Amino acid sequence: MPKDAVVYLRYGPYSAVGLSVEHRTFRLEGLQAVLMRDGHEVILEKIENWNVVELVLNGEVVFWCNIKDLEFGGDGKLDPLCEEARLAVLKAY
Repeated sequence: MPKDAVVYLRYGPYSAVGLSVEHRTFRLEGLQAVLMRDGHEVILEKIENWNVVELVLNGEVVFWCNIKDLEFGGDGKLDPLCEEARLAVLKAY
């Protein structure tokens, strides 16, 4: 995918440390940082599927994972799922 692609980061609600189920973006910070570092525009979009993260390009889901598997906060450099997602976006077309 060329630089400056628009990536829709769709995410569902999840429960954290016994708190209520809500849409939270704390675990998405690293993923957003990795994608923006590559020059992509990231648009957050809430969905109703619990525990899900999807990256959508040109209407096609190119990557998905459990939101709880992403590292909390940070820049995403050390999170292997962020690197996997970055590569999925680069290979998409």
